[in-house]
Amino acid sequence: MVVVTVVIVLAVIFVASDRWRRGALFFGGATLLAAAFRLCLPTARVGLLAVRSKPFDVATLSILGTLIVFIAATINTLGVG
Repeated sequence: MVVVTVVIVLAVIFVASDRWRRGALFFGGATLLAAAFRLCLPTARVGLLAVRSKPFDVATLSILGTLIVFIAATINTLGVG
């Protein structure tokens, strides 16, 4: 949980410094990292990443993380670097 939280804090720092695309990619990466941890670690070790059953958590986190990364990578910058 601490590793995922650190990546989310990095994402917030990027967004706060007007690097919103990089921040969104980090946020999506943190979500995918949480899915990987939930898949590989036993339930007793994942802490707050365990919400429902393991298959539900992994599927939900994987879908959300993939969507966030996809949207961040493909959205038009509208002239903003």
